[in-house]
Amino acid sequence: MRPRVLLGAAIASITLIQGYIVPPSYAIQLQDGTVYFAQPPRLVNTITTYNEIYAWGATYYFTISLPENAGEALQSLAINQHEGVDHIRFDLNDSVAFEGKPSGKGQKIGLQNVAGDRKTRTVTITFDPPVSPGKTITIGLKPWQNPRSSGVYLFGVTAFPTGEKSHGQFLGFGRLHFYSGSDSGFRPGWFPGFWR
Repeated sequence: MRPRVLLGAAIASITLIQGYIVPPSYAIQLQDGTVYFAQPPRLVNTITTYNEIYAWGATYYFTISLPENAGEALQSLAINQHEGVDHIRFDLNDSVAFEGKPSGKGQKIGLQNVAGDRKTRTVTITFDPPVSPGKTITIGLKPWQNPRSSGVYLFGVTAFPTGEKSHGQFLGFGRLHFYSGSDSGFRPGWFPGFWR
């Protein structure tokens, strides 16, 4: 099936910013109506505020960068626990999203819906309004409790553009390492201020 390019006045126009010409960005849509990012977002980093097992009050931060030439706004993200001994459950009603990184929280981003699927261990976050290209955002998920078992936990992150029929773009895995109290040594991701 051959893709065709969506043309929109706002997207197709050439913009002059600080003396530089920014080429137009076009969303990609197949004949069946499936919409793709022209340039997909990027998973920048994943950290936790507490990485000891059994800990309460942690927040897992996923930072995403949406390029200027994405071609479409970011409608939703799916975060799937891919690896890890224990199934981590989240307080979905306490989820947050904001512009910027955890070390410098910017404007709050509205969430239309945050839904979880226990069978697939997936949390889906839908933004309201969708996130415009050119922004870096962070999503904060709050587990009821950190896992009981130490080790590496991997979370696959998939981004979906706006559109009734959008194609998810897999961005990679966010990696969190949880330690028992007897573990020693440097513990990366202990608090959000370490990453700037």
